[in-house]
Amino acid sequence: MVWALGHQSVSVDVEGRGVFALDPLGDGYFGAEISGVRTGDLYQLRVDGGPPMPDPASRCQPQGNDGPSMVVDPEYGWTDGGWAGPDRRDQILYELHIGTFTAEGTWRAAMERLDHLHCLGVSILQIMPVGTFKGRFGWGYDTTMPYAPYASYGTPGDMRAFIDRAHVLGIGVILDVVYNHVGMGDRYRAFSEHYFTDRYENEWGASFNFDGQASRPVRDFIVGNAEYWIRDFHVDGLRIDAAQAMFDASDDHIIADITRAVRAAAAPRRAYVVVENQPQERRMIEAPDRGGHGVDAAYSDDFQHSVRVAVTGHNDFYYRDYLGTPQELVSALKYGFLYQGQRSDMRDKAYGTYNLDTPAEHFVHFLENHDQVANSARGFRLSTLATPARIRAVTALWLLGPQTPSFFQGQEFGATNPFNYFFGLEGDEAAAVAEGRRASVSNFPGVADPRMQERLPDPADPATFQGSKLDWSEAEQNAGLLALHRDLTSLRRSDKSFSQASDRRVDGAVLGDAALVMRYLTPHADGHRLLFLNLGRDLHMAVTAEPLLAPPDGCRWTVTWSSEHPDYDGAGRRPVDPEQFWILPGDCALLFSAEPR
Repeated sequence: MVWALGHQSVSVDVEGRGVFALDPLGDGYFGAEISGVRTGDLYQLRVDGGPPMPDPASRCQPQGNDGPSMVVDPEYGWTDGGWAGPDRRDQILYELHIGTFTAEGTWRAAMERLDHLHCLGVSILQIMPVGTFKGRFGWGYDTTMPYAPYASYGTPGDMRAFIDRAHVLGIGVILDVVYNHVGMGDRYRAFSEHYFTDRYENEWGASFNFDGQASRPVRDFIVGNAEYWIRDFHVDGLRIDAAQAMFDASDDHIIADITRAVRAAAAPRRAYVVVENQPQERRMIEAPDRGGHGVDAAYSDDFQHSVRVAVTGHNDFYYRDYLGTPQELVSALKYGFLYQGQRSDMRDKAYGTYNLDTPAEHFVHFLENHDQVANSARGFRLSTLATPARIRAVTALWLLGPQTPSFFQGQEFGATNPFNYFFGLEGDEAAAVAEGRRASVSNFPGVADPRMQERLPDPADPATFQGSKLDWSEAEQNAGLLALHRDLTSLRRSDKSFSQASDRRVDGAVLGDAALVMRYLTPHADGHRLLFLNLGRDLHMAVTAEPLLAPPDGCRWTVTWSSEHPDYDGAGRRPVDPEQFWILPGDCALLFSAEPR
């Protein structure tokens, strides 16, 4: 069935079988049952006798964005019947891009690395967009045909095999989806002008028509896509890209519609939905019965921005609202978002919404993601920008913090290769993308340097894409850092004091210009924990008038973990007796546990 409101006829040309007219079904829909069509057949559509085009709802584009669509069999021999789906609480996310996660850049190659992710303690994989897009390679955020997995990554069957294997290992899989605009090469307008609206301004292109005239079929197309991934691929949920650009003034917002549909399609399994939402709107994570959209969590740029400034010392462009102070870090861990309605200097207006009472599981905190790594001149990672000791220290604060942590591919072993923006277009389109990218990153003062401008990676250059692929030999070379991440995720899972499902509460205090402590308070005394972080000079802890440092009645503090352990390639842990004079080392994190005297 095809929606082509405003047109008189639609026909389908099935390669080797003939051209068939579709019957008008009303409301702009056309459809017909055609006998003899088999799996693997190629077909194209014609609207009002125009040029052949792929199906907007194509399930497979073996020849790419401009080629014919292929009939595929949705059946698969699933083995994940016992998989219950991810709960909202106590998850550990891992973002990856199929094309650069391995040298081969395929689902099958990525599947060979699932055991690594399982040992790391990952519970949900967040896959960057896989819908078909124009170009030889790309991030995927310029999706043109959202129902067709990108052919270069493998077949739809390969994608199903990857998800099935992940479930066997106890790992959920969610897809990053782009419902706020359509990328280059779209043909939606050839089917109906009503796909889009001009009522809203969107920096990435035309917005889908979610609330105007003839919007119901558009909503059905997008909601149907979300259901399709859940139903036909056993995907466990979605990461919704740039939710603030999904404009909808109707009573039932499209994001709430999608979230309900995802949960219904997954039932009786659980589903997990997370949003990228730059205005940090509470309504995204508010429950539906309180007027919210009901998603599980929202990413917090605030935490990443503050940590980045603390680690590197630089706060230019959109980092200028952050100082990286201990108080910022404490507040981010207590309240999820730092900006909840105060004025932002970068925006010159109020930013964020009230969330002081929002539980920690509704926030996702991260040190790296695709945007924050690539939004720089050369796509450098923290492993290039900061010392190993400093990275180990802030990693502890992040992985033991109360919010849901999210990795970016290769972070766990300190990948040193850059992750740049790449988009394999040609000609004028490639030039336009390169110019747009140059203008965007030039907001950072250092990038405005003419010599740096000459060295900016070309998004269309295959070397930019190839250079962003992980070098898995680094996982062995940096075994100490990998061990640190594994130990911290294991500690997060095994120690109920760090569980989002427990009765613990979190408080924190500033101990110095670059030092802080987080206190985990539990109903039972032996569940209390202290997590110290010092990113400055050695701090003498002779006398500290801070009540959060006091042990529970009948207990004493014992050091149970240090970021400077030799197993992590650290400098070693100093002896510590918190009842005597002791030193909190610089660029170090220490975990204390309450033990009976």
